[in-house]
Amino acid sequence: QVQLVQTGGGFVHPGGSMRLSCETSGFIVDYYAIGWYRQAPGKEREGISCFTTSHNDTYYDAAVKGRFTISVEYSRNIVFLQMNSLKDEDTGVYYCATALGCGGYGSPVNPEHWGQGTQVTVST
Repeated sequence: QVQLVQTGGGFVHPGGSMRLSCETSGFIVDYYAIGWYRQAPGKEREGISCFTTSHNDTYYDAAVKGRFTISVEYSRNIVFLQMNSLKDEDTGVYYCATALGCGGYGSPVNPEHWGQGTQVTVST
């Protein structure tokens, strides 16, 4: 059974940085894509970043582009989401997921397996 275990998250002030990690039980290269979703309070879950393992292409939603960076450490089967210049509106629960591909706006396509989610709170 595929498992994705997330670490990171917590509280940060606006303008701060935070890194989330997502470790997969299998080899990342076995998945077509892996990405991150965010669910803000009272809103639906939305994809914000995605990475294709075939070409190492990265995709970002406009709301996070230039501030967030997705990266993969293949040797440890970990996906990272580096978040810089955080804003109040970045607050939410963040999920990693394996997927069958990446959409053009950073959203993973047909997510298959999910991490447990981690809370990120950006506030003064």
